[in-house]
Amino acid sequence: MAEATEQIVLDFFNYPSVGEEDWGYAYATAYVRSLAINMLTRATLLDMANSVGFEQAVDLLASSEYGLGPGQKTISELEKLLKQRRSEVRGLFADLIINEAVVDVFKSRDDFANMRLALRRKLTDKAIGSDYSDEGSVGAEQFEQIFEEENYEPLPNYMKEALERAVLAYYQNKDVRQIDHAIDGYEAEFKIASAKQLESDFLLEYFRMEIDLTNIRTMLRLKFTEAERRDVFLEGGYVEHERLKHGLDIGYEAIAPLFFATPYHSVVEAGIIYFNSDKSFIELEQHCEDHLTGYLKSTVQITAGPQPLIAYLLMKEHEIRTVRFILTAKKNSLDTRIIIDRLSE
Repeated sequence: MAEATEQIVLDFFNYPSVGEEDWGYAYATAYVRSLAINMLTRATLLDMANSVGFEQAVDLLASSEYGLGPGQKTISELEKLLKQRRSEVRGLFADLIINEAVVDVFKSRDDFANMRLALRRKLTDKAIGSDYSDEGSVGAEQFEQIFEEENYEPLPNYMKEALERAVLAYYQNKDVRQIDHAIDGYEAEFKIASAKQLESDFLLEYFRMEIDLTNIRTMLRLKFTEAERRDVFLEGGYVEHERLKHGLDIGYEAIAPLFFATPYHSVVEAGIIYFNSDKSFIELEQHCEDHLTGYLKSTVQITAGPQPLIAYLLMKEHEIRTVRFILTAKKNSLDTRIIIDRLSE
């Protein structure tokens, strides 16, 4: 995992290359692109955001795969449907990807999420529940049993290593936040190392940008809360930690220029402008998502390969999260302007 700390050279203006074509994916690429045509348009999402309430927003989805039948227009039924749709797209992804190791990398996201939850409960003496994801490499029932019995041997090596790091971090001062920080750091290293092992330029570049954007969000939140910690930035991105730490010491007006030589200048600038006027990071979150989505959409430049399949999976998951956000916001009568500001372009 130490490879993630190597010096990384930024040699592109906005987005890096998506990698080479692989004609073994000719059919799969054409298939997911035909499915992508039916994804929700921004116009539909805006109509949902501007609707007068939860039920009207739900009705706008009636002709889509997110349609709820009569008597099913509740948050619980919505959550059940969205989880089903997410499972379906992940199942399709697993069926179409030739190299199963790629699927395992994405399954690990649920493994790490389950571990965060389990360790928080275990180390803070809270009862272990049954709401773990069942879509990781370790099933929810087995995962729960492992932590109840404290027999961690069945876990994959990367989970055992992350577990050890998180426990050690927690017991330094019994700060529960160190659990998340340790696991987040290990997960970032794991993703970078996995992409290199798979020799996937596309995954490597995506994960590096993901790390950068996470670090930028972390920097601005640390600055807002005036936190003293500076050792919480993830390794493996393009942006140097010294630049991020410098951002903690300067005024908000100087932060965007600090990132002028990086691909994230417009993301930071838009986020700072909105924060200064509304004291919210909503616009920053939206622009971070837009930046990653822009890279995923750039896979259109290749005719065949695993890249369009990965892009479809991630964009479809984003669509599902967006539907959940809008309908939950409508159910809770959140201001329409805030909902619109949070929607990706």
